Amino acid sequence: MYELIRLSENCFYIQSPAKIGVVKTGRDEVCLIDSGNDKDAGKKVKRILEENAWTLKAVYNTHSHADHIGGNRYLQAQTGCIIYTPETESMFTEHPVLEPSYLYGGNPPRELRHKFLMAQESSVRPLTEDVLPDGWEILPLPGHSFNMVGFRTPDQVVYLADCLSGRETLEKYQIGFLTDVAAYLKTLEKVEGMKAEWFVPSHVDAAKEIASLARINRNKVQEIGEVIVGICEKPASFEYILKKVFDVFGLTMTFEQHALIGSTVRSYLTWLSDLQKLKLSIEENVLVWSAK
Repeated sequence: MYELIRLSENCFYIQSPAKIGVVKTGRDEVCLIDSGNDKDAGKKVKRILEENAWTLKAVYNTHSHADHIGGNRYLQAQTGCIIYTPETESMFTEHPVLEPSYLYGGNPPRELRHKFLMAQESSVRPLTEDVLPDGWEILPLPGHSFNMVGFRTPDQVVYLADCLSGRETLEKYQIGFLTDVAAYLKTLEKVEGMKAEWFVPSHVDAAKEIASLARINRNKVQEIGEVIVGICEKPASFEYILKKVFDVFGLTMTFEQHALIGSTVRSYLTWLSDLQKLKLSIEENVLVWSAK
């Protein structure tokens, strides 16, 4: 873990719980794509930079989830680097309590106020085309998070953030976190058509071909949607739907999983409603979903 892997003349990644991209932008200068999950990750990244005599100029965050921005504050304090974050994601990066608040739907209890959902706040600037290194391209990849992005470098290495789960991960955990299912499906369609020398998803092995994995992820989304429609053949409350989803996919309920999977299931309900596969009503002061 925290091994530096070289992919091309200028592009690397650090093997970590969420891969950290490292791209040389000058003889001794580099920038990072994401920063790891916490201060300790930041320290390990800094050690790697020092071992290679590299100066860190900037961190480009793909999105605001804690395992991608947790090293921001430490690295910024130690190196003075600038941190760039996509629109909307910047609010969560500067005000981390928004993440558990969004998941919970209100002021979050202490069970959700921990480093896996709340990174330390960091000062960021807007991520726009004009702040990119020469030859870089921003790749919008919404769905997993509000405005998640990836990056394509001049070496044709594509950093894909969290838009894909591996086959084994899907088999074990079944449901990946999503904020917008329709946007996620469009992202998968885009990724399936991409060509590059290397693809670097944050939680999957780097690969030269990515289309087959994109299809696997799309099929899983469709499967989950079909399961939820089946549950709603009889009018069902959200809590009942969530319980049945956990039962069908063999998941274990915890407070954190209730928030994460619960938020994702709500996103599926919205998607299925927009497709006119489900309808929403109030019955005896209970909000219920039913199949059309």
